[in-house]
Amino acid sequence: MTLAADGDETGVTLFGVRLLGFDLRTGEKILFTVGLLLFFALLRMLLATATRAKMTVPMKPQARTAFWTRQIASLVLLAALVLALVSVWFDNASRFATVGGLLSAGIAVALQRAITAFAAYLIILRGATFSIGDRIVMGAVRGDVIALDPFQTTIMEMGEAPGEQADAPATWIYGRQFTGRIVTVNNGVIFDQPVYNYTRDFPYVWDEIHIPIPYDGDDERAQRIVLEAVARHAVTPEEIAEDDAVHLQQRYGIALEDVRPRAYYTLTDNWIQIAVRFLVHDHGPRIAKDRMFRDILKAFRAEGIGIASGTYAIVQVPPLKVEGLSAP
Repeated sequence: MTLAADGDETGVTLFGVRLLGFDLRTGEKILFTVGLLLFFALLRMLLATATRAKMTVPMKPQARTAFWTRQIASLVLLAALVLALVSVWFDNASRFATVGGLLSAGIAVALQRAITAFAAYLIILRGATFSIGDRIVMGAVRGDVIALDPFQTTIMEMGEAPGEQADAPATWIYGRQFTGRIVTVNNGVIFDQPVYNYTRDFPYVWDEIHIPIPYDGDDERAQRIVLEAVARHAVTPEEIAEDDAVHLQQRYGIALEDVRPRAYYTLTDNWIQIAVRFLVHDHGPRIAKDRMFRDILKAFRAEGIGIASGTYAIVQVPPLKVEGLSAP
């Protein structure tokens, strides 16, 4: 490679071939650009190391703080890098406006979905849709948010309760526990589909159990047993943190007494259905319900209370006529 003077400009010749549009100034800009990229890459690595926190499920407060600090700092670094590169390559404002306009138009057409995803990312960063560690349903994927980048959200998938099994996609886990699959969802989904957040403002969820009791059974005694079993494993008003209680009251108008387990009757064709509504921790419904069912079953057996099942009553039998060979 040699440098050759040509008039007022200095060009670059490689193996005897003059490189059009490539001069010493351009080479300096390229080297400076490489240096900037390496410098910002190093800053990004230092930032990631400084804000690294142990990821746990449910997510601990320090992990959330580290995550959002890293996201905001990354955006600041990206903006600074873009400004630095623009300053290096464009020394004329009018020239930059022309080139920038053409590039923007081309990028908008070619990378429409990527731009939509990044716009959604900026909306998510407000924290009003979901945060790292939240349990959500996004784009038909249920689970806990474990990572977020400018284009995708990474979710640790969970199974579905029996009442949700018909929802897509199908899973083989019959409860809100992890399936082991890690799913990535395009951030742009939030513009087309609703996002369901289990834990955005309150680290608890309501759940229900249903116990069928025969009409000739002792339903009042059964109700007391069920309520006692549920109360032992559900979240009580005394367990709710003071800040959560105030938030629940001010934002949703729900008093603490309203979270105590309550029983409701439903009369069906075959039995009395006792439904009990209660509050549990957001990551503990299946474990809590398992303990409730075990206590209820044990108490029912001790009290001689039966659990109803589907039965059919035949009220009339049509006459039967048997034809065959008669004995000799």
